[in-house]
Amino acid sequence: MGEIWALLERRSYGCVGHHDRTRKGGAGKTTLATQLAVAWTRCGERVAALDIDPQGSFSAWVNLRRARLGKAIGFDFAALPGWRATQWVDDRVGTADLVLIDAPPHAETEARIAVRAARLVVVPVQPSPLDVWATVETLKIVEDERRRSLVVLNRVPPRSRLAEGIVADLTNAGTPVAATQVGNRVAFAHAMALGLGVIESTPVTPAAAEISALADEIRGALSD
Repeated sequence: MGEIWALLERRSYGCVGHHDRTRKGGAGKTTLATQLAVAWTRCGERVAALDIDPQGSFSAWVNLRRARLGKAIGFDFAALPGWRATQWVDDRVGTADLVLIDAPPHAETEARIAVRAARLVVVPVQPSPLDVWATVETLKIVEDERRRSLVVLNRVPPRSRLAEGIVADLTNAGTPVAATQVGNRVAFAHAMALGLGVIESTPVTPAAAEISALADEIRGALSD
């Protein structure tokens, strides 16, 4: 199994995840989850985030954020075991515009919990054949649960011909791919270490522009 994180919207549920058959992990799902949470919050969305990953990376980032900003981190947050996720999400559907779930890498049960509650499943993938092959199981789960999918290329190196080829192959196979690609940028690691979003720490940078564009693109996909 791989890693998955989920986004659920009040009006039209959505989910974002990466489910890795190779068990290698590392597609950057928590980085994207935290950065998008900040981006949507700063756009005026009411965001709630749930960490059900025992590794607790999202929780660690939130702790850094609270140490820097105090209790008002900008969005509702909780860390709970996976079996409590459904009720927690249901309790917030009426008050939050967007709910993010950061789920553990190697747990199909938690992956399916997120996918079943979703309308759109966004799959972060690094531009490598191994990552592309690893998406097969994720996309199968999404298909089984009759949800839509959207692949997002993450940690893309500059001028990557491999990334271009992967986009072409996925598109030819009928897999929707986000127009926005997120680069492999030091700004993300710097922001994560501060408990911030790149939109806050380095707002006039390619990293911030990419997260803003991805946030807009996913919101648009959820509204379709």
